[in-house]
Amino acid sequence: MLNKNSILVTGGAGFIGSNFVSYFLERYSEYNIINLDLLTYAGDLENLKECKENKRYKFIKGDICNRDLVEFIFSEYDIRGVIHFAAESHVDNSIKNPGVFVQTNVNGTFTLIDVSQKYWMNKPFEYKTEYKNCRFHHISTDEVYGTLNETDLFTESTPYAPNSPYSASKASSDMIVRSYQETYGLNTVITNCSNNYGPKQHDEKLIPTIIRKALNNEAIPIYGDGKNIRDWLYVLDHCKGIDLVYHTGLEANVYNIGGRNERINLQIVNTICEILDEKYPIKNNSTFNIQNSRLESYKELISFVADRAGHDRRYAIDATKLENELGWKADETFDTGIVKTVEWYLKKYGINK
Repeated sequence: MLNKNSILVTGGAGFIGSNFVSYFLERYSEYNIINLDLLTYAGDLENLKECKENKRYKFIKGDICNRDLVEFIFSEYDIRGVIHFAAESHVDNSIKNPGVFVQTNVNGTFTLIDVSQKYWMNKPFEYKTEYKNCRFHHISTDEVYGTLNETDLFTESTPYAPNSPYSASKASSDMIVRSYQETYGLNTVITNCSNNYGPKQHDEKLIPTIIRKALNNEAIPIYGDGKNIRDWLYVLDHCKGIDLVYHTGLEANVYNIGGRNERINLQIVNTICEILDEKYPIKNNSTFNIQNSRLESYKELISFVADRAGHDRRYAIDATKLENELGWKADETFDTGIVKTVEWYLKKYGINK
């Protein structure tokens, strides 16, 4: 593998990371991608099977907290940029085991950015000549902003108010990145995204859970009253936004990436059930005993469960800065993106449309 233009992507076997690696390799022939991923529960090399034979792609199994490994990767592949996805990301898991989130999201981010700064720079505010354009792009979340009222939107100037161990660990990692920009002059950008959906998402997340439970004739669990609101972003639109910010975003800037697709959770589950009713009706699903089944729609499987601790009521992102300054625009509406998503999962489970 050539070393020129080698980019370190962390967490590239996860949901967003794997979609990004595939997209980036196809779009740019001048880059090599080094994918560092520990392959914990959320990482799956099946997500990258189309990249496996690409000579410009290299997978390394390892921990972003392992400084010796990160230093080796920088020197071995002469890393010229970092796009940092790797993170523990599930709120429920952070409530049960917050220490893991602090270790990966805070300490791991510190390790990556500290190695980057020392490899690329002679001293604060002085890049080595051959690395003067190297950039550290940190992928974050809208959850660092906390919860919203019924009308406002998160902007890049919204004060941080994280409400879960997950969002607190991501807010902490954002601050570490900011500090390396301000203290050392490291070229950084941060993107904060709304809820992603699309192909390759881990089964534990809301939309894959709805699809899987429905197809298996199991109760579809919805927290609380089901009226929590999220802004949904199709994963490929997110990848295009990251690409744009990495290449053209202003140094030391934060850019919010959101789909302008607010939906309450009940709308999400109802929409998915309607798509499944059309594309794979219960009468065609052998999981249901059709003779004894009284169900006519997957909607009848919806079940309300006790609410999550510290469950934020509403998230919604204002992506005006990214749209106006860099020209980004989401290609998918929720109505188009969710159909593509359901069809992908039906194919994954071997179900013909």
